[in-house]
Amino acid sequence: MIPFNFEYYKPTEVQEAVKLYERLDREGKRPVYYGGGTEIITMARMHNVYTEAVIDIKDIARCKMHQLKNGQLILGSALTLREISQKKLFPLLSMTAQRIADHTVQNKITLGGNLAGTIIYHETLLPLLVSNSHILVAGINGERKVLIKEIFDRRLELVRGEMIVQVIIDEKYLSLPYLHVKRTKNEKIDYPLITMVALKNDKSIHMAFAGLCNHPFRSLEMEDVLNNSSTAKDEKIKQTIESIPHGISNDISGSSEYRKFILHTMLDQAITNFRERD
Repeated sequence: MIPFNFEYYKPTEVQEAVKLYERLDREGKRPVYYGGGTEIITMARMHNVYTEAVIDIKDIARCKMHQLKNGQLILGSALTLREISQKKLFPLLSMTAQRIADHTVQNKITLGGNLAGTIIYHETLLPLLVSNSHILVAGINGERKVLIKEIFDRRLELVRGEMIVQVIIDEKYLSLPYLHVKRTKNEKIDYPLITMVALKNDKSIHMAFAGLCNHPFRSLEMEDVLNNSSTAKDEKIKQTIESIPHGISNDISGSSEYRKFILHTMLDQAITNFRERD
């Protein structure tokens, strides 16, 4: 049970939602946008979140869009992980979504919530990074469409009051060869020691990671090393690991050295997997 009262709003248009946020924020009600609500409910019960106004975006048609249009896949921010995994329009994203939480929770967690939430893994971000996807956000001053890699720096850099409307992916990435590998400490459904996703675009492997460091990332430097055809495989993997641009996580789930070991096997699997498809 949430230990405080709040006002509940359910707008049907994007601009209605952002105008609501601005007004409620001016009134000091600390409004929050609400999709699946899993994180808000959990954190509110633990007294880590407080709000006097909730803006539910699930009735906004643009936030529920799930279709190919004019050479692009458009995914609304209020789509659940279950909806994304079942439709399989972007197989790499669908596979990633299937491995986040269990089926019951997947029916609640939304794409926007996973991208913008406080949990550090943001695993749905990974396929969007390797496919050079865009994100459409809206605020009181209008809408802006930006490359997701330019708005994510350890977390989504949203202006106060902005909401995620859609994610937009170029159709050419949807059918590329792909790989998803997730390693957890104990169970199949758990936070990752490392999740790696990869796409083979022409002769280059694009890859992104969660769990390896304390935030998800894609490193062009690591990709340059891994895609160097003049280097032997074992040396290439060694140099790729040495090129990790951030500190490797070292926690109760696994030491940094153990994560390096797991990453070595993942990179070997990626090279072998894509070589066999050539």
